[in-house]
Amino acid sequence: MASTKNQKQNSSRKARIEEMRRAEKARDRRDRIVAITVSAAVVAGLVGLGAYVLNKESEKKEKAEAAVKAPVTGEQSWDAKKLGRNHVTKAVTYPMKPPVGGDHHQIWMNCEGDVYKKPIPEVNAVHSLEHGAVWVTYNDKAPAADVKKLADKVGKTPYSLMSPVKDQSGAIMLSAWGKQVTVDGAADPRVDQFFTKYVQGPQTPEPGAACTGGMGEQ
Repeated sequence: MASTKNQKQNSSRKARIEEMRRAEKARDRRDRIVAITVSAAVVAGLVGLGAYVLNKESEKKEKAEAAVKAPVTGEQSWDAKKLGRNHVTKAVTYPMKPPVGGDHHQIWMNCEGDVYKKPIPEVNAVHSLEHGAVWVTYNDKAPAADVKKLADKVGKTPYSLMSPVKDQSGAIMLSAWGKQVTVDGAADPRVDQFFTKYVQGPQTPEPGAACTGGMGEQ
């Protein structure tokens, strides 16, 4: 009788063990399925994110290329080949204000995002344009908010500089070598277009030349 009872207990114990093993195997299968599903979702998300980033970069590149190719509305241009490039020590009378090229001093104005609070020598600023800089200028008619916004943009942009020019015709003007435009304000889309097109742009007589190590504010 005891033997029969022990056999039943052993059988019941084995059944419980088998049930536990089956449950454990089932949990393992569920965990693997969940892990595989999560991994697949993560991979799909990364692939989607990568595609999104690539598309955005491609769109950004296309917009930049379009901006370079498109003409800047209202822009004035001068024949770069006819603009003198001699180094001189005497004063130069330029035919445009601010000047966009011509003979200039051998020392350039620092243009690594330099914002000058006072007028700067034209003969030095022209040398900066020769190095591929964009020169932002403004007079007393320019709103203070626009001046600040443009100063912030210049401060973040290598190969650019900014200074006041009281006797210029427009309130805010942008100049590069042989190129110039008067804009309506800091939010004018032509500001970004001009920067994209002419900061170290194809008009630059000396691309890659330094914008540091020159003359700073006196």
